[in-house]
Amino acid sequence: MLTEEDALHEESPLLAQAEAQESYSAVSKHEDQYNRFSPSQKRFIVALLSWVGLMPFLASGSFVPSVPGIARELHSTGPIINLAITLSISCAAIGSLMWATYSGTYGRRAVYLCSLPCLCIGSVGVALAHSVPSLMLWRVVQAFGASSGLSVGAGAIGDIYRLEERGQAMGVFFGACFVGPALAPVAGGLATHYASWRVAQWALFGMGLVAYLLIVLWLPETLDPAVAREKLRAVAGEDGERRFVWLNPFKSLALLRSPNILLITITGSTVLLTDYALLIPLSFTVGKAHGITNEAVIGMFFLASGLGNIVGAPIAGHLADRAVIHGRARRGGKWVPEDRLRATLLGALALVPLSTLGAGLATQFVRGPPGIALIAACLFVNGIAVDLVLTPASSYYVDILHSRSAEVWAASSAIRQLSVAVATGGILPLINLVGVAAADALFAVIAWLGCVLILITIRYGGRMRAWVDVGFSTAENN
Repeated sequence: MLTEEDALHEESPLLAQAEAQESYSAVSKHEDQYNRFSPSQKRFIVALLSWVGLMPFLASGSFVPSVPGIARELHSTGPIINLAITLSISCAAIGSLMWATYSGTYGRRAVYLCSLPCLCIGSVGVALAHSVPSLMLWRVVQAFGASSGLSVGAGAIGDIYRLEERGQAMGVFFGACFVGPALAPVAGGLATHYASWRVAQWALFGMGLVAYLLIVLWLPETLDPAVAREKLRAVAGEDGERRFVWLNPFKSLALLRSPNILLITITGSTVLLTDYALLIPLSFTVGKAHGITNEAVIGMFFLASGLGNIVGAPIAGHLADRAVIHGRARRGGKWVPEDRLRATLLGALALVPLSTLGAGLATQFVRGPPGIALIAACLFVNGIAVDLVLTPASSYYVDILHSRSAEVWAASSAIRQLSVAVATGGILPLINLVGVAAADALFAVIAWLGCVLILITIRYGGRMRAWVDVGFSTAENN
């Protein structure tokens, strides 16, 4: 007859085997999530997501070089029309939060089908606007509709790519999206100078309509069905019936109580601020310094920055994945999420601040063709550098909060956009007060402070995640 101790010894191997089988089953189920689509299907999905991701950049980029022309036509001033940019950035931040929140419950495809009509309607409204209030109203609607492109797209890529592949996929996605900043200002400048700024808005309507039709016909749902059912059951009741439920779009901002997410978000804001500080006042800084009044020529400077974005995003994605793979190899397979952030250091420590400082000095002190060449080179390097920071950071968000990838990306993006929106209102007054070189030097110092935050996160990221746990992912469920 077995004693209690003997029975325990007999059962322990069975219990261990059952636990191991259960663990293996969970990991296998999670792996199945990434096997739902073939490599060719994944590439097609990324291409389609990138087309939609172009929309916010096209909407904003085509508008900026047209500001002087719009101000003249609507009998207003550059600073007043620039308020439309600030308003649209703020609205895009709020819209991104809302679309991301609903995409985590109702699916990525459903959100695209709701947001793209807003983009199309807003673009028609902007094209037909004949007063400043009307222009601002429809710019808000347009930005709200376009704002789903990046946050929901980043979440969808997290749905279909494994940890070691995610950075490269993010790099391709952002690289394709950044065709927008490269081409939109040139197209907007050409339209404004040779036809009308309204032409660009009608083109946005057409592109939004094409994107909507592509989503309707060919985009499959990428969100894991099990995750969608669980989230819908949590908000709609145990029956999990698919019906509309009001979700608080600002709830995802609570994720920022994590020091990891907050510090990287602040860093992203400092980096993005340099981009806006260089690009938004181009018509008034470079244009004034070199006597350039042709909007199309001003748009060519945006092309330099956009080309830097296109080149930088895939490089950043590759470096981010390599940092993860090498980090795991050094630790015998152990995953440390902060390894991915090491790929940001070249951009954050050197390229972002130095390109910003160089652009300011070249604008104020170097005249003629050499000055123009230096400014274009600095804009190109800044475009690469911004990607070297933001692309690995975006993948880092998805890594540490995989089940809420779109929401954490949107929360971070919202803070970045709102902070930049507030700052952009002061860029021109600051330049008028202290000069472009001193203003850009200040933005370079701010970018260096952002780099310090990255170093802190790399060094103490594990401890900070333990301080405030917002449901971080593990190696088993990422």
